[in-house]
This record gives sequence, C-alpha cells and structure tokens, in this order.
Amino acid sequence: MAKGGGDDEAFEPQWLRWAKELQAIAQIGLTYGEGPYDLERYKRLRSMAAEMMAAGSDQALDAIAGLFTQQSGYATPKVDVRGAAIRDGRILLVKEVSDGLWTLPGGWADVNQSPSQCVVREVWEESGFEVKALKLAAVYDRGCHAHHPPFAFHVYKLFFLCAITGGAARPSLETAEVGFFAPDALPPLSEGRVLPFQIHRMFDHHGDPALATDFD
Repeated sequence: MAKGGGDDEAFEPQWLRWAKELQAIAQIGLTYGEGPYDLERYKRLRSMAAEMMAAGSDQALDAIAGLFTQQSGYATPKVDVRGAAIRDGRILLVKEVSDGLWTLPGGWADVNQSPSQCVVREVWEESGFEVKALKLAAVYDRGCHAHHPPFAFHVYKLFFLCAITGGAARPSLETAEVGFFAPDALPPLSEGRVLPFQIHRMFDHHGDPALATDFD
C-alpha cells in the first residue's frame, strides 16, 4: 500500500472517534428505523454524540446538535479536494479569511461534478488561476494523520497535482491573499485543511510523476 505520512492507526482522540461513530449510527437509525421507540433511542444517541463532542472540544453544544440534526440518510465520509500547482519550484497557496492561515486551494466536493472538476473549480475560485488536473497524488483519511484539529465528521482528502494554464493571482470572498512558496519557506498553515508533510509530498509527486498515488 502506498503511504504518504499517515498510518493505519487513527490519530484522533478516542472521544472524538466515539462521538462520530455514535452520530453515524444515530443518523442511519433515524433514516431506516420504523418504530417510535427505536427512533427516540436514535435521537438520544444523536444527543449523546453532540454532548460528547461539545465536552471534548471548545464548540457550543447547540451548534453541534444543530449540525447533527441537519444530517440525514446513510452516513458516509465527506470528501475534500485540494489542488497542488507548482511553478518554478514554488507551490500555490491561498490565505484563508476565516483563520488567517495558508492552505492549498480547495474545499468540499460538489454534487454533479467529478473530483477533478471540483478541484479545478476550487483553484479558480480561490486563487484566480486556471489549472488542469494532472494526477490524483493522494487520498488521505483525515483521521489517520496527526495534527489535524478535531472535526465533527469523517473526511477523505483528495490531493490533485495540477498544472497552471492561465489566469492570475486574485483573492476571493474566502481567501485574502494568493502566493507561491518554496518547500523550505512555507507560511503558517491552516492545519484543519492541510499539513506540512502533505505539501512536501506534493513536491515529491511533482518531481517524480511516476510515483504511485498515496492512500491510507
């Protein structure tokens, strides 16, 4: 199995893994359950998951409970896409308005778009650059990599190596700055979105296109 710095072992705290699994069980139960007593039990499980997550984090219980209530259907991992565009030995990064830190351009995958279409759109929207997706360089399970802060849901992160084909640097509603950085001069990173080893791994893939896709 091609590895990119993660491990089969999850690095998330155990309370977070329990809370996420309880939420998923509750969501599935509320989707397929039939009897009123069973549905009440699943609602209680959902409440317990929210209470556990609020107790272990700095998030308000009402906010977490509201987020969980919005979820329906069979619970599956969410998909995040990131575009790695390297030019003249430096990688394209954007500075997030939300936390003032830097990341590879990207975000949640959208319905009715393929993963590669999503990453091309995200790079354009967040940086102003037009790109072509060349290679799926890595598929990382967010929970298998240390230093990501706790998050309420299970996430798969897809990293694409991209080539810039046009456009120019342009901030957006979500990004305050756009820049290119050498691997030994990375700015402070938004570690909820990307980790240093993931960026360095993109430089590896850029230098050796024959590398196999990393996956957990």
